[in-house]
Amino acid sequence: MGFSEDLKRSIFAALLGFLLFHGFGFSEKAPYSTFARDARSAPLVSYYDYIIVGGGTSGCPLAATLSQRAAVLLLERGDLPYSHLTINNIATFAATLADTSPTSPSQAFISTDGVINSRARVLGGGSALNAGFYSRASGAYVGKVGWDPRLVNASYDWVERKVVFRPPMLEWQTAVRDGLVEVGVLPYNGFTYEHVYGTKVGGTIFDQDGRRHTAADLLEYADPRGVTVLLNATVHQIFFETKGQPRPRAHGVEFRDQQGIIHRAYLNMGPMNEVILTAGALGSPQMLMLSGIGPKAHLMAHGIEVLMDQPMVGQGMSDNPMNAILIPSPRPVEVSLIQVVGITRFDSYIEAASGSQFSYVGSHRLAANFEILANQTGLNNTVLPSEINPLLNPTSQAGVILEKIMGPLSTGHLELLTRDPYDNPRVTFNYFKDPRDLKKCVQGMRTIIQVIESRSFSRFRYRTLPVQTLISMMLTLPMNTRPRHISAAFSLEQFCIDTVMTIWHYHGGCQVGRVVDHDYKVSWS
Repeated sequence: MGFSEDLKRSIFAALLGFLLFHGFGFSEKAPYSTFARDARSAPLVSYYDYIIVGGGTSGCPLAATLSQRAAVLLLERGDLPYSHLTINNIATFAATLADTSPTSPSQAFISTDGVINSRARVLGGGSALNAGFYSRASGAYVGKVGWDPRLVNASYDWVERKVVFRPPMLEWQTAVRDGLVEVGVLPYNGFTYEHVYGTKVGGTIFDQDGRRHTAADLLEYADPRGVTVLLNATVHQIFFETKGQPRPRAHGVEFRDQQGIIHRAYLNMGPMNEVILTAGALGSPQMLMLSGIGPKAHLMAHGIEVLMDQPMVGQGMSDNPMNAILIPSPRPVEVSLIQVVGITRFDSYIEAASGSQFSYVGSHRLAANFEILANQTGLNNTVLPSEINPLLNPTSQAGVILEKIMGPLSTGHLELLTRDPYDNPRVTFNYFKDPRDLKKCVQGMRTIIQVIESRSFSRFRYRTLPVQTLISMMLTLPMNTRPRHISAAFSLEQFCIDTVMTIWHYHGGCQVGRVVDHDYKVSWS
């Protein structure tokens, strides 16, 4: 189960074909009426050359490329993104994350660290939920992991033609950009997709009208004759053949539709045919465990028959910690998500966003916090309402500058909470367990403070609200469920620990060299 060399060559050939020949004859625009449908309409038993579990940022492009040469089934536990108005509009970015309904495209969870997080449940995966910043990997990283640079560059071009745009760069983002340059995050690299040290303007998956484009759009490259996308299809188990095999071989899956009806899909006969698991950093290790691959004692405790004792499944879970300062503005700000980034030499990334989406911090709680701070700091009550009210209306005069650290070095683990694939697993990320991560956060926060105090950013801050007041305000907001310490108002180390949030970049659980080999196939002991 995974990617074979033949499969990788097939994908490479397909991608190069797309680059060289734009006029391929069969394609369909979203929302894919001929090949995407609800799982309730699926046959109880079906057969395909490839079965892909998870329709996110890996599953969608894989289905598109493989459909040119094979019969592909893509199983997604969520629905199409195109009917969700909050997904498609940049101004309602936070509303999608705040949706806690049973069929929400964003399935909330709280790690054991006390950090509130979200897991995608929609075709397009995390690209339907996140802040939409686009950047290429560094050349050094591509070389380190051993990828073919030609395939990587072909893939970049293929993706960028469909879902990546140049951001508009209005006043708030421009002030942050100029502030980063002013405080020494150099050089200024202009607009570029490349990952380079200094300050740059990157790509965005939001077009000029503020409409989001997701990985689901990459299915427009698919051959409708070769692909079937089943929505609201929750996979419960991967089936393995063991008899007559040198090692277990995945040959099918069991999934259920919204009505709970069981369906089974199997692989056609053929040496290249595979089940490909692209269910994300939470879903992939969860599915391996539910299928009998994982730590033996843990599987047995849940009554799961052990196919292989693989203690590294679910290990190495990491989430890039994010810390931020919310900044009320005396002048209107545009609705923007991540457009500018300062890539520092100490491995912290400085980014910014602005507008009405910051209601996610709880606007009423925020207003109350300002009143408390006014009493504590002696702010004039006649000035206060003009600083609060913009945060409560659609034009929202506020923004945020954040830092996230590269890596991170701190890691945790994932384990099953129940045997129900609809339930989230239990996850521990161990934020800042490695002191080097905490050092990077402190350096990043110091850079944010310098930007806020820079001449370039001065138009967007109240002089009556010193940075120390903004830091104190952050400590009163419901960012997470972690305890607060008085010292966090004066110690950036404690501030980082107490106010840590996610930026939805969690990863791990099925790591190369620990769970899968360098061909991304499960390593059998």
